[in-house]
Amino acid sequence: MNSDNFKVKLSLRDAISKLDDNIIRQSVTGEKIDYHVITGNEDNGAILIVYEKYFQRVGNRITLTVVMDNLDGQTKVHSIGGGAAQGMFFKFDWGASESFTSLPREIFRMDII
Repeated sequence: MNSDNFKVKLSLRDAISKLDDNIIRQSVTGEKIDYHVITGNEDNGAILIVYEKYFQRVGNRITLTVVMDNLDGQTKVHSIGGGAAQGMFFKFDWGASESFTSLPREIFRMDII
């Protein structure tokens, strides 16, 4: 399991839209499995999103869990990839979970603070 943390100069709403556009609309196998929104006030909140995508190198669908919030005024992004390893004890996934975990950083590369 890999994880990544960074801040972006986008509103929470714009960050969600950009992530969805790149993972779902610009991908053949990417889909949003579920999400949960926590609303602070009219300007602040948090969201947990679970995406899933097929990775040929492991012959499996893997998940990307993303938590974003702007509770302190800046939009923070935390991503975790997992579910790519095969078997009960074998945790090697040919780098698929690391690749999926780093996808939000790649998507937001021009927006990172």
